[in-house]
Amino acid sequence: MTFAIQTLIDAISVGALYAISALGIGLLFGIMRLVNFAQSEFVTVGVYTLMMLANAWFPLAALAAVVVVVLLALTVERLAFRPVRNADPATLLIASFAVSYFLQNGLVLLFGARPIGFDVLPGLGQAIQVETVRIPLLNIVTIAATSTLLLGVGLFLRLTRTGIEMRAAAVDFRMARLMGVKADRVIAVGFGLAGIMSAVVSILYAAQTGTASPAMGLQLALVGFVATVIGGMGNLPGAVLGGLAVGAISVLLQAVLPPDLRVFREAFVYAAVIAVLLLRPQGLFRSAAERERV
Repeated sequence: MTFAIQTLIDAISVGALYAISALGIGLLFGIMRLVNFAQSEFVTVGVYTLMMLANAWFPLAALAAVVVVVLLALTVERLAFRPVRNADPATLLIASFAVSYFLQNGLVLLFGARPIGFDVLPGLGQAIQVETVRIPLLNIVTIAATSTLLLGVGLFLRLTRTGIEMRAAAVDFRMARLMGVKADRVIAVGFGLAGIMSAVVSILYAAQTGTASPAMGLQLALVGFVATVIGGMGNLPGAVLGGLAVGAISVLLQAVLPPDLRVFREAFVYAAVIAVLLLRPQGLFRSAAERERV
């Protein structure tokens, strides 16, 4: 029982981190049909910002990471994606790879290619003992931060005018523009939200790893993309559930696989993803744009 509870908590914690990454990717895809692989560099830039302010007061360093990443996201949208907004999806995908490559190599030029170690709230390495279950504080903070962020994004999308416009644009962007929705504002807000989510991921990821390296955000972006595909491209709740599912599968495999097979854990995870997509190529959930209207 203790092992099962411990594994469940770890699975929720890892899945929560993947869920935020998937939500950021799914949000931009829903609006622009853009798979933004440059989001991995948004996370990496946030980690490097925390590294440079590692000796500062943590709330100030976290706020600085959020501000820097959001400004970077808005700048990328304005300079890289807005000029090719009306291009085909392949062009947008190539643009996202170009931005990712540019930012990653810029970090290599500034900080070098070697990982740099630093501490972010070392107290999070402690654990709370509840009878026979040992719960790391970092897991509790990750789950709480993710739940708060997902709740905030959900309320924003449902209760604010801009959020409703973003949902309308995700269903039919052309019709939303004909109804008076301003494309520049909706897309900029989408990138801003993706930046906030990337910054939160960078803070939690930095606390977990304690290192900064130029390519560290790539795995999270890939997992986020996979989770978005599993949940259904353009379906935001599906992206969140897909992220939780991928994280849960990864942790469960780490717990149950023999030691000799644990090095192949990622292969088993992606084999499970392939199996899901063979059964449901459209993902577990359909986007609102694909549902039949009466």
